[in-house]
Amino acid sequence: MAVATERHSDAGVPEWWRRLGLPGLIDLHVHFLPERMERRVWHHFRHGGPLMGDGWKIEYEWPAEERVARLRALGVRRFPALAYAHKPDMAADLNAWTMEFARRTPECIPSATFYPESGVVDYVRRALSEGVRIFKVHLQVGGFDPRAPELAEVWGLLADAGVPVVVHASSIPVPGGYVGAEPISEVLREHPALRVVIAHLGMPEYDAFFELAASYDRVALDTTMAFTDFAERGMPFPERLRPALLDLGLAGKVVLGSDFPTIPYPYAHQLEALARLDLGEAWLRAVCWDNGAAMI
Repeated sequence: MAVATERHSDAGVPEWWRRLGLPGLIDLHVHFLPERMERRVWHHFRHGGPLMGDGWKIEYEWPAEERVARLRALGVRRFPALAYAHKPDMAADLNAWTMEFARRTPECIPSATFYPESGVVDYVRRALSEGVRIFKVHLQVGGFDPRAPELAEVWGLLADAGVPVVVHASSIPVPGGYVGAEPISEVLREHPALRVVIAHLGMPEYDAFFELAASYDRVALDTTMAFTDFAERGMPFPERLRPALLDLGLAGKVVLGSDFPTIPYPYAHQLEALARLDLGEAWLRAVCWDNGAAMI
């Protein structure tokens, strides 16, 4: 099933999910950030660097109101803001911003972040009490070890709450930080009930993160940028994992993610990439709606 759309148009997306019998889409990997921070992130991706290459043109480098309107037009019924901290003394302020954004954006799932620092347990507990339904941490950009002693109680709180944590734990876009499956695996050994969503299917370390998802009941993978032409050029998905991808998706362990707005292609292309896997309509319905709905 293909998305009936021009290369640079998302017009066919609503018809695509309607043909699947869905009420819309749930995308668990969307970013909205404070404006100053957003400009810096966009500059980084536009211009690249020594290990990133030349960067890329951001498809949706638009004002926030226009981006929300586009998500609504696409039929994305639920999405988070997914801000993340990369140094001490910023997570609590980011959480206040994302909570306010969610309050004025009905479709936005209240989200938060954290960092290994003094006071982290208090502000994570406060975020949970205020209704946060999803967290995001980026181990590469943050450059921190998820096994840091300051976070031991935090992981326990999140495991008890059953709130998903989207964890960027793989080595894209550049190697560095405490990436790879082992650091987060050790956290899961201590907190096996933790609901972790591994960003980008763990690419390019697909095998290790697929094994992690198969080993823990509440570990899932998100599809962010996976299977797209952009990703397949440098980090192709291994054919040997197709059976596991099918099984995990039908078992509730693969969810739709896009990285909107910081992507170098239209949103529709992420859906095209999923559809051309030819894993069946039941798999697409699970990934694009059912599995996300069960988490949030």
